[in-house]
Amino acid sequence: MSAPVFSTLGCRLNAYETEAMKELAAAAGVENAVVVNTCAVTAEAVRKAKQEIRKLARENPGAPIIVTGCAAQTEPETFAAMAEVTRVVGNTEKMQAETWASLRVPDLIGTTERVQVDDIMSVRETAGHLIDGFGRHRAYVQVQNGCDHRCTFCIIPFGRGNSRSVPAGVVVEQIKRLVGKGFNEVVLTGVDLTSWGADLPAQPRLGDLVMRILKLVPDLARLRISSIDSIEADEMLMQAIATEPRLMPHLHLSLQAGDDMILKRMKRRHLRDDAIRFCEEARRLRPDMVFGADIIAGFPTETEEMFANSLKLVEDCGLTFLHVFPFSPRKGTPAARMPQVKGPLVKDRAARLRAVGDAALARHLAAQVGQVHRVLLEGPRLGRTEQFTEVGFGADQPEGQIVTARITGFAGERLTA
Repeated sequence: MSAPVFSTLGCRLNAYETEAMKELAAAAGVENAVVVNTCAVTAEAVRKAKQEIRKLARENPGAPIIVTGCAAQTEPETFAAMAEVTRVVGNTEKMQAETWASLRVPDLIGTTERVQVDDIMSVRETAGHLIDGFGRHRAYVQVQNGCDHRCTFCIIPFGRGNSRSVPAGVVVEQIKRLVGKGFNEVVLTGVDLTSWGADLPAQPRLGDLVMRILKLVPDLARLRISSIDSIEADEMLMQAIATEPRLMPHLHLSLQAGDDMILKRMKRRHLRDDAIRFCEEARRLRPDMVFGADIIAGFPTETEEMFANSLKLVEDCGLTFLHVFPFSPRKGTPAARMPQVKGPLVKDRAARLRAVGDAALARHLAAQVGQVHRVLLEGPRLGRTEQFTEVGFGADQPEGQIVTARITGFAGERLTA
């Protein structure tokens, strides 16, 4: 008998949940199975999930294959129809101990029930799982799940359900445990992080949570926030940016486009000037602040002039790390029914956007040469600055520790020290 094989596709939250599933599977005595935790963010993500399932079936002949995650939640019938798949499990069900008890071999083989996927919109609370120490040197803590917004291109709310928050006290206690285990950096993660607290008593905001963590866990060296919606940044969060050096000067923004008409057709809640204003204000409060951003290339109806506004947003917002997504229609979303931009043009625009992003990153790297940075070591010769820039070292360093290093140069997308 051997431990299950797990494969994770997609976001950090999926990776976090895979760690929780490993614990649930071990506790239930699940063995000799393959578990694929899928992503549904694009049609390409679903195609990759199918490809991964077929590959793992070839590599693990005879092992039952359990498919879960966002793609399993949004289109269970697609995966149930695959000959390689034994069971399809929803996003809520994958976090329940009783589900894993039902996934033991030989119970799993020969059962007629192939799909365990309930209505995720009926879920009102975050799952009770809390794992300590996902990540070897940087810990990721899930504080929120789901999304109440309905962007026209996005299928994720149908995979994750409505927004649910983990209470602040539970988060603080978990972070205390992580710091006690020796973690120097904690990252707060969620599907729509800036909506944290809206479903809790007194409706606290993300900034309140950040301030509470920093106050009540004084030994935490570094706190980092994953992707946020800049239009929802609250006053307390801006105050934390201005006054709390332990809050890292790196924010990844969900911008998606730089043209007002496209933003409206995406059903985003900000306009171009809102994004620029936020970046200017955050940088005024914290001059060493660095921004990453998600931008979609070739959204339906996007003209060359509209795309030029997205290109220019990189400079106008002073973006450094770009995640570029060539638009691909997701069945069931309003954007899939809009007039589409031709495939080759979408590909070309994505390439042009990435080139602008590469140039912005190169400028950032060049500006760091000669600077002194505090670097968290992720490996003996690899770490990240407070701005999340990768640093390579010429000699071994103490893993998991924060060292002070002078930057001597850069190669590719990495600084050298």
